[in-house]
Amino acid sequence: MPPPRILFFGYSEVGHDCLSLLLERGDNVVALITHEDNPGEKIWFKTPAAAARAKGVPVHTPAKVGTPEWVERIAAMRPDLILSVYYRNMISTKVLALAPLGAFNMHGSLLPRYRGRAPINWAVLHGEPRIGMTLHRMVREPDAGNIVDQEGVDIGPRDTAEQAFRKVLPCARRVLARQIDALLSGTAPETPQDPAKATYFGGRKPEDGLIDWMQSSRQIFNLVRAVTDPYPGAFTDVGAARMMVWWAEGDSPVAHGRMGRPGEVLSVEPLVVATGDGALELTRIEWRGAPAPFLREGQKL
Repeated sequence: MPPPRILFFGYSEVGHDCLSLLLERGDNVVALITHEDNPGEKIWFKTPAAAARAKGVPVHTPAKVGTPEWVERIAAMRPDLILSVYYRNMISTKVLALAPLGAFNMHGSLLPRYRGRAPINWAVLHGEPRIGMTLHRMVREPDAGNIVDQEGVDIGPRDTAEQAFRKVLPCARRVLARQIDALLSGTAPETPQDPAKATYFGGRKPEDGLIDWMQSSRQIFNLVRAVTDPYPGAFTDVGAARMMVWWAEGDSPVAHGRMGRPGEVLSVEPLVVATGDGALELTRIEWRGAPAPFLREGQKL
């Protein structure tokens, strides 16, 4: 009897690592459906396409997979099992139904919390102490299907989103390694999610990095670390110039105990700005869009 045919949808380094696991095992991966790299995005992570091509696995990059053409093409691939790992587009129920062993997704949170897009960034922004990876059955509603397995890891209150990502990345491969044989035999355990505990967050755009100086120092600091490099960054506009804030400190000697009107420049060198409950020292900034303006104490950002 031929081994089950796996159709893999994936992107990002999570997709790379999970696909690599299957290829190392010698599983029958019939194709990879992925994304073209966006020229406007900083690609700081490994992607699964190179791993697939190295093993002769066909690679496809359709804009949508729910079109009649692609439903027909996927049906012709005769997948027994569909795996989705950080694939960025919704997969239609018509496609999901093509796999008799089911369709399963690896999501970057401890479901049912943080359903939706950019879960690690959102978790860091909200100051979560623990994040994880969850393998779950795919259904029409995003990230709402039964949980097969999950694994979490602690993160620190100063970890950036990339540092958090690096800590949680191995969890995805370990979860898939534990469950792949059960998935291929149709015997994977499934536990329904508790909808009362579910939270959902949408995708993030660069403009979502705008700093609200009325927020607390901790809230602003969490935004900075959630979107700092390699993500688009937190920022505040000063006239025609945009100040990117790549890092800040609330407990530095020059910021500790300082108060002022939210957004007020309390010190220029070093740069200290008042928040809703204190102040932050902006320790790494970059000016964009216009020459750096002349800042003065008492100025409101």
